Parts: sequence; C-alpha cells; structure tokens
Amino acid sequence: MSPGYLSIGALAVIMGIILLLPFSVKRVESELEAFLLVMGLVAVTVSGRWSLGLVGDALTAPAGITVAVLLAGLLFRRVRPRLRRAVDDIVWLVGLRPAVAGFVFLLGLGASLVTAIIAALILAEIVNALPLGRADKVRLVVFACYAIGLGSALAPWGGPLSAVVIVKLKGPPHFADFFFLARLLGPWLLPGLLLLSGWSAWRLGPETEAPVPSDDAAEAGSDIVLRSGKVYIFVMALVLLGAGLAPLAERAVAQIPAWGLYWLNSASAVLDNATLAAAEIVPALSEKQLLSALLGMLLAGGMLIPGNIPNIVCAAKLGIRSREWAVVAVPLGLALMGGCFVLLLSL
Repeated sequence: MSPGYLSIGALAVIMGIILLLPFSVKRVESELEAFLLVMGLVAVTVSGRWSLGLVGDALTAPAGITVAVLLAGLLFRRVRPRLRRAVDDIVWLVGLRPAVAGFVFLLGLGASLVTAIIAALILAEIVNALPLGRADKVRLVVFACYAIGLGSALAPWGGPLSAVVIVKLKGPPHFADFFFLARLLGPWLLPGLLLLSGWSAWRLGPETEAPVPSDDAAEAGSDIVLRSGKVYIFVMALVLLGAGLAPLAERAVAQIPAWGLYWLNSASAVLDNATLAAAEIVPALSEKQLLSALLGMLLAGGMLIPGNIPNIVCAAKLGIRSREWAVVAVPLGLALMGGCFVLLLSL
C-alpha cells in the first residue's frame, strides 16, 4: 500500500474519531475546543499540509468572530436590563404574536452581525420576559434557534461554520469574499427566516403564565472573555481540520452528488455543523454541491441540541431537556429538509 493510501486511511480514522467521540464521550463534549484543536494538529501532520500560509490562516481567521463575540457580549451585559423593559413595551404596543414574529426574524437576520452566540443569549432573555407557558417557551426557542442558525450563515463572523467556509473557499475557483455566503444562501435562507417567524407566532398558545426567569444573573466579565477565547480556539481548530482533512474530502466528498451531500449532512443533527463543514467543504465542490451540503448542515443542525451553537446556549440557559427539544425540532427539521429538497431538485 502506497504512502498516499496510508495517509488517506489514517485521515479516515481521524474523521471517524471526530464524528464519534464528541457524541459518545462526555469529557470530549465538554472540552470540544481542545479536542478539535488536537485532532486538527494531527490531521495536518498526517496529510503533510503544514505551511506558513496555513499557520497564518489559523491564527488570523478566528480574529473577526472572536472580537465580535467579545464586544457584543460586553455590550449586551450593559444593555440587558433595558432589553427586558423594551420587550415588555413592544408586546404591550403591538401584541404578543406580532412581537414574537418580529423577534424571531430580527434575531435570525441579526445573528449574521452580532454572532449566533450573542443572538442566542438575547433570545434567552426575550423568552424569559414573555408571558408564555413552558411548552410555548420551548417551542419558541426551537423555532428561533433555527432562525439564528440560518441567519448566522450569511456572513463570515456570524458563526464558526461561516468563518471556516470562507477561509476554505477564498482561493480558486470560488474566490469567496465577505458576501459569498449571502449570495449563495441568501435566496434560500431569507424566505426560511420569514417562514419560521410567522410559524413561531402562529403556534403560540394563549397567554396563561407570567414569565419565570430560569437564570436572572448577569454574566461575569470573565465568562465573556472565556467564551471569546473558546470561540477563537474552536475556529482555529476548524481551519486546521479543514486543511488536514482536505485530501480525504477531495477524494471522497467531491465525488458525491449534490442530493447525496444534502442528506449525508443530516448527521448535523447530532454533530456540530461547523465541524462537518471543516471536514467536508473543499474548493473542488461545485456551487450546487456547496449549496446542497450547506443547506443540509444548516437545516439538520436545529433538530437536536448538539447540532448548533444557539441550541446549546439556549438549552443550557433555559433548562430545556433533549427530549423536549426533539419533540418540537425533529418534525420541524424534517418538514424543512423535505420542502427544501423538493426545491433543490428543480435546480
């Protein structure tokens, strides 16, 4: 067996470890950033892809989203009390259902600017301030996290997935710039945001309960800095993983048809979709393959809590259990994936 095949085999093993351990080992799940960084370093070494350019990308690519998370977190800490008062005023002024629809749409669209993490923290505060029962709060969080996950993919600093995709596709043949994802995904995701915002308001029950905040304490400054540092390490790890696993992706993933990539990425329901993007997205993919792969990741990523960062943040802040989430999100995700697939077939 040639060294080339040995390297591909070793990268396949690394890929299997990356996909299985975070889902099956609690310690790995809780220390995901460090785990992925180590696996990224190993993958680049095995594939022989070390270069000064890669080191530069790994050090600089996370800077934009990290600064955005840090600044937005510090700002949010100051305006948090005003946010709650504003929510009360808006609900009184326009009514609960229109307010909810507006919140979901604006959080989804705004996630591309303030990052998915900050949008999720704002969502938790809004949900705590709304006069909703437990079932309605869970349902609203699921719909809104779907919207945040979709909207965050429209700009490079919206989340780790968009950041790593831009880095991986910045060269030929795609020459991805700041607006690349907005051009590619915008015609698909913006109607999705409108659908989710209207659907979330329509599914609300009667206003029967006063809000009972599950966590009313403001974040400490040290927590905000720590979260920003974890985001930096996470994106750095994804850049290294993307480069290290590129030979495997070029040989295997690029040969899969667009429809196959779409359904293959239903694995994003249990695995963070940014990790899948780092492993799969390579310049050799056509625009149709890229569109199908990314839509599959984004739509499946909302179905279970581990699939997307906003899900994890809101579930932790609001005490939502995995079963509660899945009962709402799995039917929603399957409906969205099925409808989107029919539209993709027409391309």
